[in-house]
Amino acid sequence: MISFEIIKEDGIVVIEPSGTLEQADFERLTKEIDAYINEKGFVNGIIIHTRNFPGWESFGAFTHHMKFIKDHHRKIKKVAAVTGSTFMSIAPKIANHFVSAEVKHFDYADMDAAKKWVKEAV
Repeated sequence: MISFEIIKEDGIVVIEPSGTLEQADFERLTKEIDAYINEKGFVNGIIIHTRNFPGWESFGAFTHHMKFIKDHHRKIKKVAAVTGSTFMSIAPKIANHFVSAEVKHFDYADMDAAKKWVKEAV
């Protein structure tokens, strides 16, 4: 499950996974972010805040996640992975080779630093 908040005045989306990621999560996220992008043209940054990477509920959830990345990475300036997860801590090194957004890891407790870094895109 994903909960998220769009902080419109900063152009930031804060995503907090709290259980396995479901296809419906990405459908909801896509709908809301697309509406914001249609209005503003882009997102300054996404902050993914999770202690551990929860994994995907199904292959369908995984493919919707990959489609979300493919369809949005050129419209998002920065992605901050704020996590204690080993997997998520190395993900930025891999992602920077495949997406337009600048991706950076922050320790789970460093949410303020992540927000500051993402706001530098403004």
